Amino acid sequence: MDAIELDNPSLKGVLPKEYARPSLDKKRLGELVDLIGNVGFNKPGQDSKDLLGRVYEYFLGMFADAEGKRGGQFYTPESIVRLLVEMLEPYHGRIYDGCCGSGGMFVQSEKFLKAHGGRIGDIAVYGQESNPTTYKLAKMNLAIRGIDAKIELGDTFHNDKHKDLKADFIIANPPFNISDWGGEQLQDSHLWKYGTPPAGNANYAWLQLFINKLGPNGTAGIVLANGSMTTNSGNEGEIRKKLIQKGVVDCMVALPTQLFYNTQIPACLWFLARNRTNHKFRDRSKEILFIDARNLGQMVNRKNKKLGDEDLAKISETYHAWRNLDGNYEDISGFCKAASLEEVEANKFVLTPGRYVGAEDIEDDGIFFEEKVATITSSLSEQFAKSNELQERIKVNLAKIGVDI
Repeated sequence: MDAIELDNPSLKGVLPKEYARPSLDKKRLGELVDLIGNVGFNKPGQDSKDLLGRVYEYFLGMFADAEGKRGGQFYTPESIVRLLVEMLEPYHGRIYDGCCGSGGMFVQSEKFLKAHGGRIGDIAVYGQESNPTTYKLAKMNLAIRGIDAKIELGDTFHNDKHKDLKADFIIANPPFNISDWGGEQLQDSHLWKYGTPPAGNANYAWLQLFINKLGPNGTAGIVLANGSMTTNSGNEGEIRKKLIQKGVVDCMVALPTQLFYNTQIPACLWFLARNRTNHKFRDRSKEILFIDARNLGQMVNRKNKKLGDEDLAKISETYHAWRNLDGNYEDISGFCKAASLEEVEANKFVLTPGRYVGAEDIEDDGIFFEEKVATITSSLSEQFAKSNELQERIKVNLAKIGVDI
């Protein structure tokens, strides 16, 4: 551990050095060293960074599953992180996460860059985490993969370690609906350009913090609880109204349930942009894209669901088709809708995608209505007759044991 810290100054004081403790089982420690010592790091697709990184990610996921709610602060499910990264496309520039957990957002950004032939040196990574244990996990997670990142320890609201940063991309999953974020001490903060968030819920504090961190053409993807799209309590409705009117909200995605290890609270994705009229993409300042992805995803076990490659492609390609200059976007009933700001205002500034996308079109099977009714009627008639027959048989059987109905 000392040698690793010497080679990686960013890990100084982070790694555990508990191997001399009398309570540590020496036999098991020896077996563990032998086990790792015999792993072949020279096989195709198993270079040390990739293999160790995947093992580390696997254990983080299992830990989050086993720990339930407490484990959730360490880990955002991979499919959600992948979706955020696929939609934002962070090819180059500064990437920021003010509640970075174990660093999964940064890892996926690196994987995305590699998959699209980009260079790791084209992105600069900045993060902050308030939980000391999680902070250490993030530092190790990034060091294993050789990602050079400036991760700081501290409360982002009360002790911002990246005060002057203006990010090109923000990818974040802040803790849902937290009430103990110290909002009472920040009532006059410079962050609240769209209104002071309630002290009892940090959702709209996170949104405004991230908007403040965006560069002139920056974009952000943020995971929040579904309630954030409709709430009117504690000035939140007014803040949401101003965010919409100022043209900061770019896209809203409703996610399927059961994606998280630690909570059953339904979640959504907010995509924010500082400048929706810039030349890089088409002018989207007069509309918001709504995507209802609640019916997507596959169960991976009895408790959890994940978004597959096709699901991720369907959602991200819809966003790109709508956003890009050469996109060929079309509304799809029950899935996506580009709504005007007037439509959003008519819906009292509620941002739930289901409000806008409508019902899914049902494919015509070519059978006439009268024919369907005749088939159903015939089937019902048979079932009624069978029901009467079964009732009579039950009565006869009950009579045999002296029960008369």
